[in-house]
Amino acid sequence: MEYQNAKDELLRETPVPVIWLFGKTGAGKSSIIRYLTGVESIEIGTGYKPQTRFSSRYDFPSESEPLMRFLDTRGLGEVDYDPSEEISQFGGQTHLMIVVVRAMDHAVDELLGPLEKIRAAAPHRPVILALTALHDAYPGEQHPEEDPFLLSLGPCPLPEGIDPDLTRSLARQYERYRGLFDRAVPLDLTPPDEGFLESNFGGERLKTSIIESLPAAYRQVLLQLDELTIDHQDLMRRRTMPVILGTSTLAATAAAIPLPWVDIPVVMGLQSHLVYKIAQIHNQQIDGRTIAKVTGGLGGRLAVRMAIRETLKFIPWVGMAANAAASFAYTFATGMVWNWYFTRVGKGHVPTEDELKNVFQEQLLQATELWRKTRSSAGTPNV
Repeated sequence: MEYQNAKDELLRETPVPVIWLFGKTGAGKSSIIRYLTGVESIEIGTGYKPQTRFSSRYDFPSESEPLMRFLDTRGLGEVDYDPSEEISQFGGQTHLMIVVVRAMDHAVDELLGPLEKIRAAAPHRPVILALTALHDAYPGEQHPEEDPFLLSLGPCPLPEGIDPDLTRSLARQYERYRGLFDRAVPLDLTPPDEGFLESNFGGERLKTSIIESLPAAYRQVLLQLDELTIDHQDLMRRRTMPVILGTSTLAATAAAIPLPWVDIPVVMGLQSHLVYKIAQIHNQQIDGRTIAKVTGGLGGRLAVRMAIRETLKFIPWVGMAANAAASFAYTFATGMVWNWYFTRVGKGHVPTEDELKNVFQEQLLQATELWRKTRSSAGTPNV
């Protein structure tokens, strides 16, 4: 019970970005979540939890170790829809809003009134206008080989050389939503089986816009995911990496508590929970003998190093920052070692203790570099 209470407190203190998606059904909200997280659409659908009469929440990768939260407003166009409940519920907890509209859809009057009220309630919250399904303007054709929107600067990109119907439609959408958004991102995210050579047209532009629009402390999640998965798109890695990152981030938050030694049981508890989550994802059973083998030679040294780091907390600020970095790195490396272990076992090879130690050292270095790079990119001090 104490562990769960401590974990709940960590979740309240951890900088988890909350993105509010606002748009009609079929506009492409789930496609955006799928692109940003890499999860399958069926997992998104089953992961939503009701928040209000018209809205629901999706925690990625899970409610217990969230890296990101998405709020989806439904019920738009219903006679009794009023955004007041959403404004009251979400107003103080969302960091970014994405208004999702199909580029060629101009029957959107039901969006404008509620959106004006939402914008007026939080005028400083950044809003991205995501104009989706660009191919509706040129059915049966491919997207341009070179993305023309990369060369179009400003909040309302309208490059030369794109389809004339799309040009006119985008211009009308920009005018229609004038004052209700900060920057627009035209894009087209489609399933691979729809036949487009580029199924994520404009996806990177959207991700860049999100990172630049989020408050600095909340950018680290997307930067970490980008850093770790850009060259590793296999299914198992997409499933395990968010869990490892989420737990490592919670461990870093716990280690930043300015009371020496108080956080060690919580961090150890998080690491133990992480091991069982990874085993579950790999559909592997673990027992005391397996745990002893993998952690033997790692767990003891890890505990000693963490205890040494704890003494740094007597040095204000510097100590807390160093301890957070160390806990992130150790938790990340532990998760990656177990992930590697289960992957190798699944292929018929049981790793030796020396192999495990080598992988742990490699992952510890990677985690330290990841923390340094993403904290620097997010505008926070390095440790």
